[in-house]
Amino acid sequence: MKILSLILLSTVILATGCAGKHRSHGIIVDTKGIDMQKYHQDLEECSQYAQQVNTGERVAGGAVAGAVVTGAVGAAVGDSDTAKRGAGAGAILGATKGLGSGEQEKRQVVKNCLRGRGYRVLN
Repeated sequence: MKILSLILLSTVILATGCAGKHRSHGIIVDTKGIDMQKYHQDLEECSQYAQQVNTGERVAGGAVAGAVVTGAVGAAVGDSDTAKRGAGAGAILGATKGLGSGEQEKRQVVKNCLRGRGYRVLN
């Protein structure tokens, strides 16, 4: 169980450490006729709004859910070692899914914000 806790903690730290490094979130905007200085200011402000999405909470929730489900399956089809390995793998998969969901929501927040400020978002 200590290993599972360590995996969960490491995953949450990694996820929260990576959040927000790529401010554009992969969003493509039609910049024809746009004041780029103003656009970069608006993008930064919209990215700050996106930081309000609690990605760490989603990662932790996904990790716990994945660990519980795969641990239970491992216990049902094998022994306690199988359950532990299953729980560890499930925690990693669940955390990854939670991180992806959080990042997707952040992208959507930035897109909505930019659209609200009059930009034409292409993707």
